[in-house]
Amino acid sequence: MTIHKEGHRMLITLVVILAILNLIICFIFPGYKAFAYAIAGFSLFVFLIVLQFFRNPSRKYVFNENQILAPADGKIVVIEEVEEPEYYKGKRRQISVFMSPINVHINRNPISGIVKYFKYHPGKYLVAWHPKSSLENERTTVVLENKKNQSILMRQIAGALARRIVWYVKESDNVSQTEEFGFIKFGSRVDVFVPLDAKIKVELGQVTKGGITVLAEFE
Repeated sequence: MTIHKEGHRMLITLVVILAILNLIICFIFPGYKAFAYAIAGFSLFVFLIVLQFFRNPSRKYVFNENQILAPADGKIVVIEEVEEPEYYKGKRRQISVFMSPINVHINRNPISGIVKYFKYHPGKYLVAWHPKSSLENERTTVVLENKKNQSILMRQIAGALARRIVWYVKESDNVSQTEEFGFIKFGSRVDVFVPLDAKIKVELGQVTKGGITVLAEFE
């Protein structure tokens, strides 16, 4: 397992801050070893918590142009037919993956193809499971179209804790299935909008692995 590039600067900054804090504690309270040990233990705990946010586990991926893979680790919290107003302006089937703070935070392309549409939307920071978070929170919208002219829409959504969305794609880019397209720091949610005739392969409450779990299959 490696540490994702998005975590390098934050982890270095955190180490410096915690080191300074511990040195100050030792200087101000030189005779209170138990207190110093407690602060050191707490500092280690904080560092390990943040470290696991940025882990990048090694995985073997299987490519299949007919499958729509999970864009993130997490849990399926929504499977429903909805009206998608931004790009399709019509009905699609929405599958939402909720990413908790303990999940891997990397976002991966569910299919291979070309980026037909990309837009960043500033917005609110409602909790990720709020019904209006998909349209009112800070978010990105990405539409991918494969060589069969089949397309999906993905939406990275910030939440109450996750206030930093990162993306690595732009319109007209050619992307590969399972390749990283972004990162959401400290959790939140990714929505995937698939065609109504796509065969859903997951169920509510199911745990997903980004780039591995099959969400749906094109007809």
